[in-house]
Amino acid sequence: MSDHNTLTLVIFLVTYAVIALGKVPYFRIDRTGAALAGAVAMIISGALSEQAAEHAIDVHTLMLLLGMMIVVANLRLSGAFARFARAMLTRARSGFGILAMTIAAAGILAAFFINDVVCIALTPLVIDAAAIVDVDPVPLLLGVATASNIGSAATITGNPQNMIVAGFAHLGYASFAVHLAPAAIAGLIADYAIISLVYRDRLTHRSEHGKLPPAPRVLGALMIKSSIVAVVVLVLFALGYPTDLVAMAAGAFLLFTRRIKPARIYRLVDWTMLVMFAGLFIVVAGVETTGFAPAILNLIGHDRLTNPAILTTVVAVLSNLVSNVPAVLLFRPLYPMLGGSAAIAMLIASASTYAGNLTVVGSIANLIVIEQARLRNVEITLGEYLRVGVPITILTLAINSSILCFCYQ
Repeated sequence: MSDHNTLTLVIFLVTYAVIALGKVPYFRIDRTGAALAGAVAMIISGALSEQAAEHAIDVHTLMLLLGMMIVVANLRLSGAFARFARAMLTRARSGFGILAMTIAAAGILAAFFINDVVCIALTPLVIDAAAIVDVDPVPLLLGVATASNIGSAATITGNPQNMIVAGFAHLGYASFAVHLAPAAIAGLIADYAIISLVYRDRLTHRSEHGKLPPAPRVLGALMIKSSIVAVVVLVLFALGYPTDLVAMAAGAFLLFTRRIKPARIYRLVDWTMLVMFAGLFIVVAGVETTGFAPAILNLIGHDRLTNPAILTTVVAVLSNLVSNVPAVLLFRPLYPMLGGSAAIAMLIASASTYAGNLTVVGSIANLIVIEQARLRNVEITLGEYLRVGVPITILTLAINSSILCFCYQ
């Protein structure tokens, strides 16, 4: 291996190590900063020219993600998410009923909108509901985190890694949903069964004297407008129109408003995530020039990695080492070498998503729920999370790979 390739691999490994750890001792750099620094280093080292770095950035994926963030921001500001979740929670008649409604709300919303945002919207409402009806909030919050991950596997717009895989594999929205939604539905049922079994003693009591808090403030005009736009977007996705252009058109349209200042929308857009993705696109493109991907494929074995069980295991382990988005980006150069089939792409996307439920750090959604709960004096320990996270992950991965194998026999 040449000195140049060695330097490129060092940049790549250091970047991914920082992403996995989330920090560097004695420095305040985060995952986004690491991705940005790695991208710059790839250009300065000569691994990529500036022009090659520009071509490496998947603009279509970033457009899809940005457009959907703007749509979701409008829905969140309008109070649509909180109103939907509250309507479901009021129909529960027991602790187990509240858990079922919580999982259903998180799973359904995350199937169409970015799961991280769903967790931000639902966590405070679930904590309030649990306090009023005298139910332990921990199993409900675990339901929010795990169900948002599971539900997000159903569609391209459920999470960022789905968007990335759909981009490099050129997957259609409807085909993606048809093949992956059944596993997500089965996964949500398994999620409820496991949490209700593990926490059966803490879900049996519910006070009948309490009522949910007053309905959240709703901006009626904005809710109607953003809901209509969201439905139109999903319909156009299903009809096969370019997802990136549809999402950006919807986002741009929603910025024309008389009541909401655009700055409020922009504050809800995760710009750091977009920067991190752009940086990672460049870092992965840089390491591709070293022949690293074919070497890894030869080391593991082509036949082994095309085996659904082995591929699922590798994706799951990698997703928990470096997080799911960086993991699927590592598979971008490997994807054509594995046959470039839709089945392989869907397995990579879904396995990386379900693997997010394994540990607390496996998904940003998990961290959002746990941190928001901590601020409300609700503690979710690592041990408590693992009690449900491990069996849920193993079972959902098995269900998913089995259904995909059946579909593509």
